[in-house]
Amino acid sequence: MKALQNLRQKLGRKVGAMIGGFEGGLSARRLKTFAASRAHVNTLIQAAGADMTARARYLIRNNGYAANAVESWAGNAVGTGIKPSSGIADAVLKDRVQRLWLRWTDESDAEGLTDFYGQQRRAARELFIAGEVFFRIRPRRPEDGLSVPLQLQMLPAEMLPLNHNQLLENGHRIRQGIEFDRIGRRVAYHFLRRHPGDITDPGLAGETVRVPAEMVLHIVDPVDAGQLRGVSRFSPALVKLFLLDQYDDAELDRKKVAAMFVGFVRRPERDFDNGGETDDRGEPLLPLEPGQLQILDDGEDITFSTPADVGGNYESFQYRTLLQVAAALGLPYANLSADMLKANYSNTRAALLEFRRRIEAFQHSVLVFQLCRAVWARWMDTAVLSGQLDLPDYEQRRADYLDCSWLPPRWDWVDPLKDIRAEINAIEAGLKSRTQAIAERGFDAAMVDAEIAGDHRREDSLGLRFGREPAPVPAPVPAPTPAQAPPPAPSN
Repeated sequence: MKALQNLRQKLGRKVGAMIGGFEGGLSARRLKTFAASRAHVNTLIQAAGADMTARARYLIRNNGYAANAVESWAGNAVGTGIKPSSGIADAVLKDRVQRLWLRWTDESDAEGLTDFYGQQRRAARELFIAGEVFFRIRPRRPEDGLSVPLQLQMLPAEMLPLNHNQLLENGHRIRQGIEFDRIGRRVAYHFLRRHPGDITDPGLAGETVRVPAEMVLHIVDPVDAGQLRGVSRFSPALVKLFLLDQYDDAELDRKKVAAMFVGFVRRPERDFDNGGETDDRGEPLLPLEPGQLQILDDGEDITFSTPADVGGNYESFQYRTLLQVAAALGLPYANLSADMLKANYSNTRAALLEFRRRIEAFQHSVLVFQLCRAVWARWMDTAVLSGQLDLPDYEQRRADYLDCSWLPPRWDWVDPLKDIRAEINAIEAGLKSRTQAIAERGFDAAMVDAEIAGDHRREDSLGLRFGREPAPVPAPVPAPTPAQAPPPAPSN
């Protein structure tokens, strides 16, 4: 059967070569060595995913461009946090929910290293490095003293083995560590008890634990249909980054060694001892130290070194290579290299607009949909069940109570004055509302208006006016005229 399929493929290629058609699908001279794999992305990830993630982590630890890239991505995707604005209509109830949530965010991390918004940032970093990250939902006891008895434990991609594939007796299948039921629903994850590369944790090596799917959040940004596990965003840039790093190191070493040789001394022929450290007169040989020379004896001569330069094309070559790396990572050149010499207002703004469209798509389709909304729903359910929130008719109105807008941090622009003026003009022309404009800056309109009103009341009480017209002075009450004066009181 397989031989027949191969024969059909060969015949198909021959027919295609005779009739022409899509050049990219032919095996012409220029494409003879272009052997693309027909394997599914899951097969490719299982074969190379662990190595790509390990190499990406190595580059981030040792290459400045890679480290800058991941920090730039996380900083733009999350910043200080993607924060919720509850859609509850009752202002008092909404304020109670928001305050309880804010208090819980400081307790969300099961490791106690950061808050929920810090976990968002760490998740964005892991998604960039490994293509995926896991959060295990950890219910807690009331006596643990949390505002809401719930915490999140972040697990890296390496904790779910890619090579764990098994057919279970109940008909379920484990594919790359994920257990599916008979109709293809995720029912569990089989995590390693210990990170496979952590030798500081004795025991438990290779052991796995089954965690129900409802207790796990798998945050992944798939690139192909049917993809189960994530792919590092460094995958199309790994080779160029590694080779460019080697090239830079070689150039640095070449210049360093060349700079050590200031000059070369020619001496008359003499006998040297076997040690090679002194000549026949017991004088030390010239040490290899930067910039050092020595007085010459009679008959000795010196020739100064003229080391080769890196060449005029070094900077342009490096710039073009970094442009390719930046395109592969989906970052503007300046965000990767921190080089602003070639930047001006127009091209910087154009690059940022394109980059921010990508970031916004990632924020809403991955971080908000897979992480923020799921955590909000689980948190509110737990808060109601534990008695921390009293929401009337919660079971019947759960969807209404869960209604929430997630607000990413606002963007800072190169020329904020121009952008603010443009935004004011759009609001005054009726092209957008203040609510929309405030939400785009990462704030809740109702809370902003309440804060402004509170500021104005406090300013008025203190007689302060900042950026507002002076309060109108009340007209003085005219004194009554003698004709209008009240009659004197009758005397006794």
